[in-house]
Amino acid sequence: MRAGWKAHTPTGSESGSEPAPRRRAAWGIGAFIDDEGGYTTVAMAVALLASFSLVFAAASAQWATSRAAEVQEVADAAASAGANAVAAYSTVAQALDACVLSMGLTGMVVYGAGFVASCVPALAPAGAELVSTGRSILEARRDFSRSAAEGLQRLEGLLPAIVVANSASCVLANGGGGISYAGCAVPYPQQSQSDFSALQADADDSGADDLAQQMRSLAQREKEAKERADAARERGWRADCGNDPSFCMYQRAATLAGLSGSSNPRYASVGDWNFGAPLSRAREYYAARLSSCAVEGPGAEQLTDEACRRAFYAFALQKVWEGSYQELPDGSVAINLPSLPCNAAQTRETSLYTDASWPCTTEEAGRTLHSSLACPGATGAEAGSASLAELEAGGVAPCAECGMDIGEMGRAAAASTSIENGFEHWWREVVAASKDYQEARNEEVEAKKSLKEKAREGADLFKKAIEALSAVRPKLCPPGAYGCVGIVVRGGGTAVPGELTAAFLSSAELPAGAAVSAAALAPDASTAENNVLASFFDGLSASGSLAGGLLDGVATLWGRLLLGYGSAYGSLADAGGGFLDRLDGVLGGSVGSWLKAELGKIMQASGLEPVDMRLRKPVLVNTGDVLAKAGYDRAATVRSLIGSLPDSGDAGDYVRALGAWAVETYGDDDFTVAELTVPGTGAKVPLKVNLKKLAGAL
Repeated sequence: MRAGWKAHTPTGSESGSEPAPRRRAAWGIGAFIDDEGGYTTVAMAVALLASFSLVFAAASAQWATSRAAEVQEVADAAASAGANAVAAYSTVAQALDACVLSMGLTGMVVYGAGFVASCVPALAPAGAELVSTGRSILEARRDFSRSAAEGLQRLEGLLPAIVVANSASCVLANGGGGISYAGCAVPYPQQSQSDFSALQADADDSGADDLAQQMRSLAQREKEAKERADAARERGWRADCGNDPSFCMYQRAATLAGLSGSSNPRYASVGDWNFGAPLSRAREYYAARLSSCAVEGPGAEQLTDEACRRAFYAFALQKVWEGSYQELPDGSVAINLPSLPCNAAQTRETSLYTDASWPCTTEEAGRTLHSSLACPGATGAEAGSASLAELEAGGVAPCAECGMDIGEMGRAAAASTSIENGFEHWWREVVAASKDYQEARNEEVEAKKSLKEKAREGADLFKKAIEALSAVRPKLCPPGAYGCVGIVVRGGGTAVPGELTAAFLSSAELPAGAAVSAAALAPDASTAENNVLASFFDGLSASGSLAGGLLDGVATLWGRLLLGYGSAYGSLADAGGGFLDRLDGVLGGSVGSWLKAELGKIMQASGLEPVDMRLRKPVLVNTGDVLAKAGYDRAATVRSLIGSLPDSGDAGDYVRALGAWAVETYGDDDFTVAELTVPGTGAKVPLKVNLKKLAGAL
């Protein structure tokens, strides 16, 4: 029986007493804890109600907190989406610049090869074709660079709208579950600050065609002169010693004068021989013949023959000693091999006719000229000497015995000159060959000198063109180059889910919120060896556009230079030098060989800087840094952007709301950035960008 309660009987009140009054239950601690210290039913009910309230309140708070934080994630995604559009543009611009630069370099290397080939007569047709191909490549490059610069400028004009549209589509796509977001990313700088003038830098090839034509003309002239010089030299060699064992100067000197050894050397090939050899041989020969020639014939006729031969040998020895042969430093020659008279007419033009070297005596006919004082007709007193010219003039009388006169003197050389067994016959052949050789050789040297001057002009033109092409690359600073700032606003009025909590909590709404983020582009190290340019070139090759009209190897050269755009540009020297090495027949020591080496040095020293070909990817950065770089105040700019955002709509609404970027400017889905004219074919390959893919769901 509980305390506070009295026992009673069911039959009524206690005898003699009044009924006890009824007492109310007490609601104090006793309502929750019974007499035995345990929890009452009321306590258990209250505890359960409080627990359910706390659990559902925590769940509601967690839901609200989670949804509230998502606005920052959406802002991050919006900034990255905007930067992705800038990254795509950067890849396009870099590929176009690589194409323009590599085409220019290809054209000049092909031009250079044409210059080298033009210096080699055997390669003249190939030289003309190479020069023509180089010109067509540079013309195609000019058209392409012009269209690329215009296309990139137009694309940069559209880039802000693309950034806004791409990011706005991303923001809208993140809405759902009763929560809506409004926002987009804005690029900074907002207007293009790129400089595309480098794309318009041109390689001046004016006059190159005419220069190459002059090279080919001079090379042909050099070749023809060399052929004449070589032929004349071989004729001289054969007349001197190349005809052995048949008659020649070497054979006649050995037979007639007994010369041998160093006095009468024989040269086995024309390559070891020059016109100094017959001159030295003639000096030895006439010295030997003069020393062995005695005027002591048994009769007047024999005396005259001997006297004439001796006079001729003495005259010839004097003349050959006056002769000379010189090879000058510039490769030309100075040759003076004297011609010897072979008849009376020619003798009259020499000192044999004018020198008073013939003895005279006083005879009945007066002062008489003799071939020798041993002449039987020389019976009178000696009367000095006289010349054959004086004899013909009647100043002295002829001798009836010896008959010495100009005719006799002329016959002395005529006999050995007019027949192959005479030394003078072969000397005359050598003299004639030497004159032809000197003329042709000096013409060859002069042509080579002029050709080298033209080759220097070609090298200068090549160097200036390479410098013009590689001086400065385009300065790319498109909208979004500093970064893209994402602004996202979460709409208010979103009710916290109340299906389970309505019995425990009053209804609540998620308040409005906003977040700001920024993303900029950073190089992705994992893409250092990316194949963007390789894919671009493979796409052109696969279309067959590079086949017709180009010389074999030119397309390969362009491919190597294009893919070498991202290297330290040793590829210019490697690829260009390899292309020049394909020119067979460029002999060492020739102007073509010199020019080829010179072009190699120019390419090696071109100083082309490597280009960072790593692809760019968005990374989150400090919003203040992006805005500060663009010259904006962070807080004021963010407030202004938030205020300009539409509450809802599609991506186009955001484009319109944030500036003068008309959606209509997009035009077709595919935007033609540039048109590549394939050299040698006239075919144009349009290079397109799909704007809707670039801008998301615009």
